[in-house]
Amino acid sequence: MGPMSSTSPGQEVPAKFAEIDVADIVPNPRQPRTVFDEDELAELAFSVKEIGILQPIVVRRAANGGFELVMGERRLRAAKAAGLDRIPAIIRETDDDALLRDALLENLHRTQLNPLEEAAAYRQLLDDFGCSQEELAARIGRSRPQVSNTLRLLRLPPLVARRVAAGVLSAGHARALLGLTDGGAMERLAQRIVAEGLSVRSVEEIVALGETEDSSPRRRAARPAAARPDLDDLATRLSDFLDTRASITLGKHKGRVTIEFAGQEDLDRILAAIGYRDGGN
Repeated sequence: MGPMSSTSPGQEVPAKFAEIDVADIVPNPRQPRTVFDEDELAELAFSVKEIGILQPIVVRRAANGGFELVMGERRLRAAKAAGLDRIPAIIRETDDDALLRDALLENLHRTQLNPLEEAAAYRQLLDDFGCSQEELAARIGRSRPQVSNTLRLLRLPPLVARRVAAGVLSAGHARALLGLTDGGAMERLAQRIVAEGLSVRSVEEIVALGETEDSSPRRRAARPAAARPDLDDLATRLSDFLDTRASITLGKHKGRVTIEFAGQEDLDRILAAIGYRDGGN
């Protein structure tokens, strides 16, 4: 988790972030989980090879001068299987889980993370530190649906996730790709996005119509690419601003703006974002 940096000099935080040698880490003797799914570990190891470790493990200093694992057994095993010599870690200097969680939250606030790293940090706070989605959303100033939508990015296949991490694909593109259920189809469409410069709106239409392959002359004739690039760009900006899917269509005499929402709470968030107040106030 590259951008995760250590605390600034003189700052009193009960944890610090560093990359440590895998060989210096000994297992946690109190690890309650003894059986790990080999297929899941192999998949995680492949992901580690493609995009690296996004969630740091948690360790504490051992008596022999090395480190004892506290949290992250699967990540450590996957890192070893992927042949990594070093791994990002939170070096724990307190027994208070709440303080350690607050340290990670503070680091999340201070660091510019790409969308995938942000999603991984959310997942770590939820899994390792027992943080609820509601609590996390309140602490970072986002709505619960926004947190949920960000977490969905962790479902991306590794090859697609690598492009999101590198900034080649936007979070909007990634959310649109998640409308597909097949990882191979996601990867092929991701290649098209990069090769053809498809907008988020175009990808949403391709996914909605089930036309994920670029081999149909009928499709190209019926829907010329970027017929209204100004509307495509505006819809993309609106989607990013509202953190949900939005589309804009314009006919000869009238047009339509469509904004999707995940429930009442998400609708309230969107209405607040566009400045609407109930009763006209």
